Amino acid sequence: MAEQRDRHALTLETLLATLRSPRLDDRAARTMAVDVAAGALVGLRVQSDEQTAALEPVAGAFGRLQGDLRPLVRYSELDVEFVEPPASGRALPGEIAHAARAIVRTAVLAIVDRGEPSRVRIQWDCDGLHLLIAIRDDGRGDLSVHDDALRPVAEQVTAIAGRLAVASTPGWGSQIDICLPLDPPADSEALPRAMDASPRERDVLRLVVAGRRNREIAQTLGVSENTVKFHVSNLLHKSGANSRTELVALVRS
Repeated sequence: MAEQRDRHALTLETLLATLRSPRLDDRAARTMAVDVAAGALVGLRVQSDEQTAALEPVAGAFGRLQGDLRPLVRYSELDVEFVEPPASGRALPGEIAHAARAIVRTAVLAIVDRGEPSRVRIQWDCDGLHLLIAIRDDGRGDLSVHDDALRPVAEQVTAIAGRLAVASTPGWGSQIDICLPLDPPADSEALPRAMDASPRERDVLRLVVAGRRNREIAQTLGVSENTVKFHVSNLLHKSGANSRTELVALVRS
């Protein structure tokens, strides 16, 4: 559902960029819009027939991302630079490859919605344990991890126990850094259902189990450290654990 939503949003943004482009006259714009819509429909049908691959080469996964964004780049004023990962990098689990493409698409659409950037640089790398994503724009440089525009990105990153950081320099642009683990995170559903943990508490728990500190959890979820401490305290109380270490052991047992 999330991927379908992101792809539909990307198609609509591309259609709007095509119809608004000063480079195309009315006839050419209509022709291009029809091509975009037809291509999206074909892609939708193909996707529904595809089986999710267990592993994807990192270069191949990045190539699919470029294909996803190519129509938007072609028909808009946004200049997107792609920095490809090393071809010899570790293959990505299918779930991580899919999530990474969805996260980048969501982030780029958020940047497009803000309106001011004219250039975006997208870079992937792999250190053997994590997929490292860097997205840099040349906008006003006022983007932060707490920005509402990045909330969907933060939620997607959190869902797979990743890390999100944003660095901005006024007048020079912003950079979004994302670190996604290549090995699946521990399942927070392992806690007894009688605990009745809220969805947000389970988000916090997933990151606690991944070894994140309160500050890192706060940055990833876009909340304060005090809020994280509150959720951790609730989790300890509900689980009967006396420490974070005991809580992690309970989840992993």
